Amino acid sequence: MSTTARETTADAFERRLSTTPRSAQERDALIAQPAFGTVFTDHMARVSWSADGGWGDRRVEPYGPLLLDPAAAVLHYGQEIFEGLKAYKHADGSVWTFRPWANAARFAQSARRLALPELPAEDFLGSIEALVAVDLDWVPGADETSLYLRPFMFASEAFLGVRPARGVDYLLIASPVGPYFAGGVKPVSIWVSQDYNRSGPGGTGAAKCGGNYAASLLPQQEAYARGCEQVCFLDAATGTQLEELGGMNVFVVHADGHVETPALTGSILEGVTRSSIITLLREEGRDVVEGTVRLDDLRAGLSAGSVAEVFACGTAAVVTPIGRLAGTEFDLTVADGATGPVTAAVRSRLTDIQYGRADDPHGWMYHLA
Repeated sequence: MSTTARETTADAFERRLSTTPRSAQERDALIAQPAFGTVFTDHMARVSWSADGGWGDRRVEPYGPLLLDPAAAVLHYGQEIFEGLKAYKHADGSVWTFRPWANAARFAQSARRLALPELPAEDFLGSIEALVAVDLDWVPGADETSLYLRPFMFASEAFLGVRPARGVDYLLIASPVGPYFAGGVKPVSIWVSQDYNRSGPGGTGAAKCGGNYAASLLPQQEAYARGCEQVCFLDAATGTQLEELGGMNVFVVHADGHVETPALTGSILEGVTRSSIITLLREEGRDVVEGTVRLDDLRAGLSAGSVAEVFACGTAAVVTPIGRLAGTEFDLTVADGATGPVTAAVRSRLTDIQYGRADDPHGWMYHLA
């Protein structure tokens, strides 16, 4: 998609600006120490949908609490979806985001799976442009910082009954952030859950919906109790194949240079970062296999030294090296436990594109301001 010739509805979003925005001094202080997902900008974008009228009432309005009826369908039946992407400030002061049309397409795919109305891509992109234009001063410019963008949609109709809602709201909120992990980019420990599954065949694993993440929280607690920062799930059908972490895709780098990642089977989220990394690795001549990654094979490879690196990826954390893999019957260090050269290089290549430090041959960056 061209960053100059494009169609959005940004101009259709009415600006209903806050009368009590944070002062420049307060905003700058918050941006200076951005914890992930705890501070939000002064405004949010919003679009409403009804079965009778379709999408309408596009606006940017003050950030604040939502008024929900206690019978709102989302509170009872979990009919909701969300996305995650970032806005990056480049050295010249311009602001860009990364492959937002891919997020728009996945948002529509998630909506279909959850029986929600599909938000047009031009509204998805338009909401981002409109909100960033209003809250432009909230985009941080320090290293490893960005403005995290969280679009989400939920069933707001007040109705107790198991059917798709006839009233839905779409919102976009934004948060200035630093690194996803408080300690910065360093190898993490992964607990392989063999008692719980994130999703299964025919489930909602390929959709970005809250239920998938809610299902990961108990095994995540188990991971913490075992001294690990993240949990990795196996397939529900056989319990033998790696699928994904609670919120990230996973890659295995072999000593001979080829790379494996679990194939998209319908129970794995199709990560935008995942697909970008596959492209970058193949461009440097690596054989990237999307297929079955068996836990037993991975354990054997780690023990024998034929597996050199393991890393995870996602929008929030970008690329995260994995230094330890543990389970009920094993506890293995990945190589020497440090960040591997392939992991470091692909992270650098990707972030250099995102922050404008390198050319963007694929046209992945989308100009916002």
